[in-house]
Amino acid sequence: MRTLKELLDTASPAWPLVQEWLASASNPVEVLPRDEDAAGQVLHQLQVTTRSPLGAVAYETGGLLVDQGWLRILGSGGARMRGSLSSWNALGPHQAVASTQGMLLVAHDALGGFFALDGGALGEGRGGAFYFAPDSLKWEDLGRGYSDLLAFFLGGDLSGFYGDHRGAGWSEDISRLSPDEGFSMHPPLWTAEGKDLARVSRRPVPMTELLNIQLEFARQLDGTRP
Repeated sequence: MRTLKELLDTASPAWPLVQEWLASASNPVEVLPRDEDAAGQVLHQLQVTTRSPLGAVAYETGGLLVDQGWLRILGSGGARMRGSLSSWNALGPHQAVASTQGMLLVAHDALGGFFALDGGALGEGRGGAFYFAPDSLKWEDLGRGYSDLLAFFLGGDLSGFYGDHRGAGWSEDISRLSPDEGFSMHPPLWTAEGKDLARVSRRPVPMTELLNIQLEFARQLDGTRP
């Protein structure tokens, strides 16, 4: 296992590039402050260098909130958003979920959707980005790596990506959510009744609860793994 010093790439860090993306972002984004000690621990647990955008986000931020917090990009966590790249991937002592072997969760959204990089559990293990869609309960290949995914989050058409799933008044609804919470939908979005948002009620629940519930439904319905 590499030391923190070995992971801190001072010669060619990716953070200046990520800062350029942030400065030119067309989607509203908030950079959450980091705690340096916690950031170092998360980077060490991840074992990625700050030469990569993933390592830069992990070490330089507590996370990123896009579109008023509709989308949450994981960093090293903090007071505002406690979930981190470490806790969400069961890498340290403060685990948010059970081990997610064969993937790396990197972001989630208010609908209960999750973004992960494939380490073998979702595809060929080449680090491609997948989205666990709450309207299908399936992992969908996005055809991107982490850098492209981050660029899409910051400057892509998120309204087009989510379509009608946001519903009227989504901005006001988001203001009542913590970045560690999402909406539990009833009926769920993956049911026939859940396709009509006018008939769907929503309540805030912890994101960890949403992930566990949806993965369990997926397993019961068609054996989706993991």
